[in-house]
Parts: sequence; structure tokens; C-alpha cells
Amino acid sequence: MNSLPRSFYARDTVIVAKGLLGKKIVRKVGNQRISGIITETEAYRHKDDPASHAYRRKTERNKAMFEEVGRAYVYFTYGMYFCFNVVAKKPKAEAGAVLIRAIYPEKGIEVMKKNRGKTEEKNLVNGPAKLTQALNITKKQYGTDLTKDSNLFISEGLELQGKIMVAPRIGIKTALDNLWNFKIQIN
Repeated sequence: MNSLPRSFYARDTVIVAKGLLGKKIVRKVGNQRISGIITETEAYRHKDDPASHAYRRKTERNKAMFEEVGRAYVYFTYGMYFCFNVVAKKPKAEAGAVLIRAIYPEKGIEVMKKNRGKTEEKNLVNGPAKLTQALNITKKQYGTDLTKDSNLFISEGLELQGKIMVAPRIGIKTALDNLWNFKIQIN
């Protein structure tokens, strides 16, 4: 299973957000391999996007968004949850990232349930914090090179069959006219 090349992420953030749908996120913890198909993403750009962490300036928290594409940007939110993003932007853009909001669990479902403290599959990984809990993604993965077959990477997945659903991003108060939330349905 090969990880996506860096060139995949060196495009407009919105295009990458759509392109990640159907791709497979793979997480290795010890000798366990868990994975799922990406079913929901959100694009966050830079100066043209007041909802982005990178909108105002580069900080210690968001610096990954300004650096090399194809790396993980993991941040802590609401004082209790981690969210996992992939740095993606055009070569001339200063910053950008794609939030991975949800996956369809594929391999290691029992491990995901244990990590979440859940016994049923319903609602296991259908939100950004649920996803990071299930895949055991924490601040330790900040800056991980996702283009290498390491403990966290993204590879080819499914050929998209259905329509991509487009909506405003979730949980923000500005730039609601940017329809940069993208979803697919997997049966």
C-alpha cells in the first residue's frame, strides 16, 4: 500500500479536500494496523479565509499549515479533543490544510471501538474528534510526513462512485459562503 505522493497535496486546498474523499487513512500503532475510507473533509486556506487558523498570522499552533505539504497538522480544541488535518496548498500559497472530518471504518474496527470506549460501530468515526480518538491520533503526530509509509499515512482507496455533497463548513461563524465541506456516502 503506497502513500499518496507530495504532489497530490501541492494543489489548491479545495481541490485536495475533494480529492481526499475515498482515499484511505492508515494508522499503525505497535503491530496493529487500522484504517478507514475518508468520507468527509473541509478545506481551510489562508488570507482569503477568515475561518482558517492561518488567516491572521503564523503561530506556534498553526505553523504546519505554512510549511511542507503532505504533513499532518494536529491541533487541540475545546480543551479536550484533537483534530487531524493534512497540509495542502498551491505552491505559491502561504498556508492551507484539509480537516479530515469522518471516515468509513475498514480495518481494525475492534481497536477503534476500544480506543473510543464504544461497543457499536454506529457513530464510531463520524466526526473529527471521534476519528482522532479511534485512530489514536494526538499531538505526537503533528508534522508527520504523510507521504511516507510510516505510522500515519494516506493512500489510494476507492474509486468514487456517487456524487460529492457540498455544504458550508461546520462549527464556524465566518466565511459561511465558502461551501468547502465535502462528503461522500459509502454503502
